[in-house]
Amino acid sequence: MPTTPATAANSATNGAGAQEPIMLELVDESGNTIGTAEKLSAHQAPGQLHRAFSVFLFDEHGRLLLQQRALGKYHSPGVWSNTCCGHPYPGESPFAAAARRTHEELGLSPSLLAEAGTVRYNHPDPASGLVEQEFNHLFVGLAQAALRPDPQEVGETAFVSAAELAERHAEAPFSAWFMTVLDAARPAIRELTGEAAGW
Repeated sequence: MPTTPATAANSATNGAGAQEPIMLELVDESGNTIGTAEKLSAHQAPGQLHRAFSVFLFDEHGRLLLQQRALGKYHSPGVWSNTCCGHPYPGESPFAAAARRTHEELGLSPSLLAEAGTVRYNHPDPASGLVEQEFNHLFVGLAQAALRPDPQEVGETAFVSAAELAERHAEAPFSAWFMTVLDAARPAIRELTGEAAGW
């Protein structure tokens, strides 16, 4: 993936070779940037409202690509969630961040990626005590290439129909934010996949 000024600034190391803290963009209730905060501190209760993104990619059969978050992740490990989600670096556009993280986590560059609105939510995670206070930019698109998941980010992947998702969601743990972002993205998902896909 190409390096942008925002990604370059946020991947720099200090003299000892250790990674600098990952910074997130803090926003107001309208999504206007008001500052920055370190990633972990932004998620500690009660949480600081920050910019995020969620990606929903589908195959040619209208099936949604899910990922199970790797067990080593500090936030919501081992749970299923949408194709990809994360945070833009300060100064990075949500679209660029969504494309970057989809490639970093899944080894996949979407053949189509389109904006699908925004949603604001406050979801505490009971297991970790962390809080998702997010202004989330939604994206839908197509996954038409082979996946190469990064095992440090992704445990498993699965393509599921709307009916299969309902069954899986009733049986397996999903991220606290999953249904909120899915429901907010449904109009764009239906436009992409067609009514017959059942989303």
